Amino acid sequence: MAKIPMTVQGALRLREELNELKSVTRPRISAAIAEAREHGDLKENAEYHAAREQQSFCEGRISEIESKLAAAQIIDVSKIQPTGRVIFGATVSLINLETEKRVTYRIVGEDEADVPAGKISVGSPIARAIMGKNEHDEVTVNAPAGDVDYEIESVEHL
Repeated sequence: MAKIPMTVQGALRLREELNELKSVTRPRISAAIAEAREHGDLKENAEYHAAREQQSFCEGRISEIESKLAAAQIIDVSKIQPTGRVIFGATVSLINLETEKRVTYRIVGEDEADVPAGKISVGSPIARAIMGKNEHDEVTVNAPAGDVDYEIESVEHL
């Protein structure tokens, strides 16, 4: 099984979601199914079918999270000595060489990506272009809207 890179915060959020699903959501759905069964004929009981559908979704999500956590390679970038090289978990400031605009991104796992919050997936075009590069290197990102040239201004391990 391939390892899935994940930050400490990403793993913590998945564990919290898993705990919520197992301790709150699953019992609530079980109670809803039991209540719907009391209403009689299950063939025409919309509440029962809706609760079963929710249960199926919940169990699927629990299974998915457990699989991801089992395959996770949790990386705590704050414990890695900074070298100026872009690695998984690093926070990278880039300067667009054409517009002089600065952007800052943290490279995170697939499930943790949140572009408005400045977190990009390790599989994104920008992350793939800058991984392994050093501060002050110039890189070309093959973006969907066309190639964009950046300079890596700084690499931080936060």
